Amino acid sequence: MRYGMIDTLRQQYPVALMCRVLEVSESGFPAWNIRPPCEREQKNARLVIEILAAHQRTRETYGVKRLHSELIDQGVQITAYRVRVLRKKLNLRRKQKRKFKVTTDSKHHLPFAPNILKREFAVSAPGKAWVSDISVPQQAA
Repeated sequence: MRYGMIDTLRQQYPVALMCRVLEVSESGFPAWNIRPPCEREQKNARLVIEILAAHQRTRETYGVKRLHSELIDQGVQITAYRVRVLRKKLNLRRKQKRKFKVTTDSKHHLPFAPNILKREFAVSAPGKAWVSDISVPQQAA
């Protein structure tokens, strides 16, 4: 972690000075610089790609539990805790479901279709009258 900070600031300050200030060895910096990332960092990089793909595939609506299940179904070995940590690191949030908003305006002054049938449902031949119903179920508050 300290060597990473030295690496980002080495254009502005001498490496030797930063190593003294941060109390790390000067010879450790070049060794750190050429060392490959550890196994966990490599696996995290692969998991980040999987998490981002699953997040996009699920239209950004899944939380940790469902995203974890989705990844398990895809054959990815990962714990829910690790999904949570990596999502937080990537700053991924699920999209909240929007609250239902009533959009029907029945108090308008626009014309509507006349009632031709006038509740006389007995017709002389099939296909003379077609009816339909638009029922909206009432939801408990």
